[in-house]
Amino acid sequence: MDTILIVDDNQAVCDALSLMLELNGYQTLTCLSPEVALELVQLHDVALVVQDMNFTQDTTSGEEGKRLFYAFRQQQPDLPIILLTAWTQLELAVELVKEGAADYMGKPWDDAKLLNSISNLISLHRLSKQNAQLSRVETQRMAAIKDADLCGMIFNSGAMQRCVDLALQIAKSDVSVLITGPNGAGKDKLADIIHANSTLKNRPLIKVNIGALPIDLLEAELFGAEAGAFTGATKARIGRFEAADGGTLFLDEIGNLPLSGQVKLLRVLQTGEFERLGSHQTRSVNVRVISATNADLAEDIQAGTFREDLFYRLNVIELALPSLNERKDDILPLVEHFIGADFTLPKQTQQALLSHPWPGNVRELENACKRAAILAQSAELTSTDFGLVTEQALVAAQTPIERTSEHQASSQSRTSVNEDSESAVDEKAEIVAALERHQGVIARVAKSLGLSRQALYRRMQKYQIDK
Repeated sequence: MDTILIVDDNQAVCDALSLMLELNGYQTLTCLSPEVALELVQLHDVALVVQDMNFTQDTTSGEEGKRLFYAFRQQQPDLPIILLTAWTQLELAVELVKEGAADYMGKPWDDAKLLNSISNLISLHRLSKQNAQLSRVETQRMAAIKDADLCGMIFNSGAMQRCVDLALQIAKSDVSVLITGPNGAGKDKLADIIHANSTLKNRPLIKVNIGALPIDLLEAELFGAEAGAFTGATKARIGRFEAADGGTLFLDEIGNLPLSGQVKLLRVLQTGEFERLGSHQTRSVNVRVISATNADLAEDIQAGTFREDLFYRLNVIELALPSLNERKDDILPLVEHFIGADFTLPKQTQQALLSHPWPGNVRELENACKRAAILAQSAELTSTDFGLVTEQALVAAQTPIERTSEHQASSQSRTSVNEDSESAVDEKAEIVAALERHQGVIARVAKSLGLSRQALYRRMQKYQIDK
């Protein structure tokens, strides 16, 4: 409830205004002198002041009200003030309005006009305070970004600003961070920012793509191996954890880590201890772990392929990186960065770039820019240079026969139901055969079929295939 201060030497005026305002949902403070008014403004959170212009009997100059007005302004420069004036002080009231008074009204006042003015002025004052607060926050944020190492990341969207702000905020701590988001969106770049702005920035940053390592060698890559631990291991080798000791280890595609590796990773996160493959000697490391995944780990936990306790160890803080299609304000700045100053983007090309869904995210966009720079026939890049074909261009390129065929496609689809059923039977058989061939190892099965693990699980559920 907003508080309004009423300052008038006439108690009847104070009572009348107070009653009217309280009936309309305001809280009021009243006083009869400027001295008390200035004390009340210091003691209470006053949203607006309604003040008279004269406080000494037989005084009509308005000079007392003028002095009170400037005293309020000195205390709180943005405090809304409504002046109640007699006709003799009209010119003075206009003068004070020019100096920053919010409004003035003559006595006797019109209740409706006064209430409307109060409501508008309080709303504007509240909005002004919010804007000032946001401006302060933005200034602080920009100062933090200005002094930060952004590792060359280009962004202009609010979504990415929030991600970068959070990355910088958590960089100074040593907690584990899980970065989630689609492939190609820039998860490794966020990991770079976290490390570069941490207290470990002068220590090693070791990156491991779990999905790119052979499963048979994964544990040896992470934890090291002694000579003779496996075929071809002719000498001892340190793992990525030892290499990152004292620094940061970035585990990309953490969802692909097999259960046996998850157990060892959990132990390292809990105790800092591990053994090399083929060794019983316990070793200790101090490593900050940043992990990333494009998978739904909660779904993997339900499927029994990812440990819940490990998930909570990794996910002390989660950074959810949106897809490029969800932060379109980043597209054109990224394109301008990738193509350089030698090329320009006409309006039509910009629209085509913004309309494309970019399923491959920033990685796809960068490759499209490389293509455009190579194939461009002039300094003005076209959508064709980027490999983008607009829907209008497709329609225009169709022959009448193609348009007719496309129109008939929906009716022909009804005759393909039996064919779809046969295809489903074939797909089920292919999945069952792959499961047998790879002894039920989901990661291998998915890779052999060209599917993600999540897509494979969905098909197994659809066809009621047990692992």
